[in-house]
Amino acid sequence: MELNGKFVERTRALFGEERYGRFVQALETEPVVSIRFNDRKMEADSSLNAVPWASAGRYLESRPVFTADPLFHAGCYYVQEASSMFVEQAVRQYVDRPVRALDLCAAPGGKSTLLLSQLPQGSMLVSNEPVPLRAQILAENVTKWGNAASLVTRNEPADFAPFRNFFDFVLVDAPCSGEGMFRKDSYAVEQWSVSNVEQCARRQREIVADIWESLRPGGLMVYSTCTFNREENEDCVEWIANELGAEVLEVKIDDEWNITGSLTTEGLPVYRFIPGYTAGEGLFLAVLRKDGSSTAVQPKAPRMQLAPAKLKSEVAKWIAAPADFDFVMQGDTVIAMPKEHTAAMLALQQKLKVLHMALPLAEVKNNKILPLHALAMSTELVAQAFNTVELEREKALAYLHREALLFADAPVGHLLLTYKGTPIGFVKNIGNRANNLYPAEWRIRKNPLEL
Repeated sequence: MELNGKFVERTRALFGEERYGRFVQALETEPVVSIRFNDRKMEADSSLNAVPWASAGRYLESRPVFTADPLFHAGCYYVQEASSMFVEQAVRQYVDRPVRALDLCAAPGGKSTLLLSQLPQGSMLVSNEPVPLRAQILAENVTKWGNAASLVTRNEPADFAPFRNFFDFVLVDAPCSGEGMFRKDSYAVEQWSVSNVEQCARRQREIVADIWESLRPGGLMVYSTCTFNREENEDCVEWIANELGAEVLEVKIDDEWNITGSLTTEGLPVYRFIPGYTAGEGLFLAVLRKDGSSTAVQPKAPRMQLAPAKLKSEVAKWIAAPADFDFVMQGDTVIAMPKEHTAAMLALQQKLKVLHMALPLAEVKNNKILPLHALAMSTELVAQAFNTVELEREKALAYLHREALLFADAPVGHLLLTYKGTPIGFVKNIGNRANNLYPAEWRIRKNPLEL
């Protein structure tokens, strides 16, 4: 790997000779492969080596073709870089009650799906991404994870200004110069420059400043990057502490994890994952507490249209705890919203561009109730409410490829398809054929049997 001369000079000076030498040597090896299981859908494989700082994280010996695994498309696990799973430790050590949380720069969804698994029961997560295409990918991954207490928005950080003191917890995985991606992405190596580092550092401060008022006093911010330089890391954290009055909090770690501390300021509790030392790619993380103390602002409940009683009684059978949800009509769609978060979700929807919200259950067309794919992905689904067909891998992949299928011996109507007992989606069986209802934009584009 041929590194930019300025990068070499700056990183060697920051790391020191020994650390830099081990780092460069590691860059010549293959990237570490890791996944994190969705424990509400699939138990973590105990035969795999555990990611020590992540309860459901596991290392793989090599990188399989994930696209050819139906369980991947069903949201049973997420392919996530091991270092970034360290966010779990911040949550475990500092979040001990339900929170209203925001993942501000969330695409493609690794840290959002982790938060949906790790935040205390009763929490709500807003996952935001301003870039349209990336936001669509984020919405897909959050939907597949299956947690109804979630929203996906497509907004700039400044758009959250109306929501002052609204969030208890904000994760800013800031857009950065991507030095931690060098081993995985040759483009990141080619695009590196000092001017880009400086530009990223300015943008990171702007992002934090834009969202700071949306975090309640006493609330927590996790700041992270996937880069190594000090400008985007320690210098930015010290700016947040000095300019915004935040307290930088210590995260307890195990010495065996080989996590590196601050490289600029002795005693500053920040956490660096450096290839050659930790089994993962580059990550920098700090936990900050906003000065003061208050509860998050409770929004007024906007007007909403509840589903008619007859419709509600039909779709309520499809989820495990219907008494915990409001059944809200938005156009022709029935959305199940966790009652404790309905007001907050609708308030956010009034001001932001919402791509996904709560649990879209059904669409009403020509007086017929059609189950939606989000329901098949949801951990609230009662599978017994539908006629179910178990598929072998080849037919499951054909479904995910959005091919036409035939279920001659199955009942007519909507069928829930499963693979290894896990729901993967719906078809409408009409006897001589079945209409494939897998979302067209999510389909496997290449022939999955050739992958």
